[in-house]
Amino acid sequence: MEVKIQAIGFKADEKLKDFTTAKVNKLETFSDNLISSEVAFKVINTADEANKEADIRITVPGNDLFAKKHAKSFEEAVDDAVEALRGQILKLKGKHEKK
Repeated sequence: MEVKIQAIGFKADEKLKDFTTAKVNKLETFSDNLISSEVAFKVINTADEANKEADIRITVPGNDLFAKKHAKSFEEAVDDAVEALRGQILKLKGKHEKK
């Protein structure tokens, strides 16, 4: 699956890009219908420590799956978003199997 990564307002290092690509690609073990994904990283100007945001959108036939998570680090936000997307993929897969 193609993974597009965009960092808004800063330059993401290769380590973060590699980590994110590996995590998002693991979602393919749950479904063969994943077409592509887009990841956007942002630093939010808040007093809160959890000011790192990761948005992940996955394109599947007929739908887009989306998760947005905030955390203290981008890696933690990616982990949380991927976990949320895993649940969405399994839920969608369950609906298709019932048909």
